[in-house]
Order: sequence, then structure tokens, then C-alpha cells
Amino acid sequence: MGFHEGELAVQRQAGVGDMADRLTGMLAPPDLTGGARLFLAERDLLVLTARDRDGRLWTVPVLGRPGFLAVDAPDVLRVAALPGEPLAALTAGQDVGMIVIDFATRRRIRINGTVDATDHSGLSIVVDQAYGNCPRFIHPRFVHPAPNPVAAVWSDSLEADHVRLIEHADTFFLGTAHPSRGVDSSHRGGEPGFVTVHGGDLVWPDYPGNNMFNSLGNLAVDSGAALLFIDFDTGRTLHLSGNAAIEWNQDRRVRFTPAKVVSGSLSTGWDKEQIAARIVLPGGRERT
Repeated sequence: MGFHEGELAVQRQAGVGDMADRLTGMLAPPDLTGGARLFLAERDLLVLTARDRDGRLWTVPVLGRPGFLAVDAPDVLRVAALPGEPLAALTAGQDVGMIVIDFATRRRIRINGTVDATDHSGLSIVVDQAYGNCPRFIHPRFVHPAPNPVAAVWSDSLEADHVRLIEHADTFFLGTAHPSRGVDSSHRGGEPGFVTVHGGDLVWPDYPGNNMFNSLGNLAVDSGAALLFIDFDTGRTLHLSGNAAIEWNQDRRVRFTPAKVVSGSLSTGWDKEQIAARIVLPGGRERT
């Protein structure tokens, strides 16, 4: 389908339109067979972006044993797990954006599509786009679930422990969307502290990448965004949903203003439990 208007606008402003034009072949119809099938079959972490029942964008981790991602057809991906809060109510027909990373080899693949069906064991996704990304800023590490998973805690603003997690992170995941092209998940990495918090806003530099500008192109059209931070040592997770804007300074950067915050845990076997788990609101109140 080629690049959409937001991607083209950002590519022009960044002065890389000609270089990006050479990459349009990556947007050809997907084929998950061959090497992609083998790569996905060996992974244990999927990062997924979608909208909740209120239309708010979120990015969540989906953890499973190797083999939980299976290619059923060249354009169909089966995920043998379900996302937890804040996307526990994902249904057929929803757009999803996904990224799968092998942190050891620093390989990653982005997959965008639509949920075709759901059941108690997972999701079937019809894929519209699938392509690899460059390995820059991927830090080698292992993914471990939290030893003591906790229920999700919702709040309306950042707390001190949230800020500490953010400002020590060397990795986060960014979810964006386009009104007609669907949803996208991407990886962002840098040295610890590359994301800073100023007056409740998160700010990070947009480092040079593959010049496609999928995420920034979406933000140029729709400011809605979702962030996921994972503490890979403890398994803690932090989900942020809000709005983001590109700041075209001497060094291009992105400013994100959160509207909703959810903290939780990276857990296996969380699919059935988390759908029925209590959700803790500020002040100790519960909602189901």
C-alpha cells in the first residue's frame, strides 16, 4: 500500500524521503512462512498494541513458552495466549500492532493486522504487514516472568516509583495508530536515562533508524499513543496511555503526556487469571 500521508510528511521534514522510498518493498503483502515462521516459533514474548473498550490505546506484553506463536498460513498468526489488563477484553475485528524481539541476537519483526477470532486459549490474527527492523538500541537480555505476579493497579498520574522505573529504563515499547491503516508497535532503546520526566510529561530523543518513520508518521496524523516499560530484573510492568507530539528541535524528540497509568507484572499463564482478577484502583478500591 505504500507509506501513508503522515509517514511521507515526517520523511520529508527529516530530509530522508528518497532513502525511505527505497524501502517501500518492505510493505508488500506479508509472508510469515520460511525464516519468519522459525523465528516466531522460538520466541517467548510478544508486545501487542490495541484499543480497549473505551477506544484508548494500550501496549501490553504477552508472555508464553516458545511455540506459543504459530504461523497457520502465510498471513495468519496464532497466539496461544491472551493479553491481560488493560487489554483483557480484546475481541475479533480489532486492529492490533505487534513486535517480536529476540534480545539475544537483537533481531525483531513487526507484525500488524486484525484479530480474526478469539477463544479461551488465544487469538488468531490476519496479518496485513510483516517486516524486520534494524537491531540498533536492542540490549541483549533474558525475559523472565515476575516471581510473584500482582493484580493491575490503575491511576490517573505518575507516582514516584513509576518515575524511577522510567528514568532507569534502557528500553520501552511505543504503540501508535492511524485512522485507516491500523495499529503499530515499535521498540525504543538507548542508554539508561534516555527517557526523562518533566512536569508529568515523558520526553525522549528520536534516534536515527530505518527512515520509515512508522511511529512518528502515525503521530503526525493521530496523537494517541501508548507506552510499555518492563523492569526485566523484577518483572514489573508499567503501561501508559495518552498523547504524544513530535518536537522538531535541533535534535528531534517526542513528548508524551500520560492520561492513564496501569502498573502490573510480567507473567506466564496470566491469560485466564488476569481476565477474572480484581483490578485495584487508587485508594485500595476494587473493580471487576
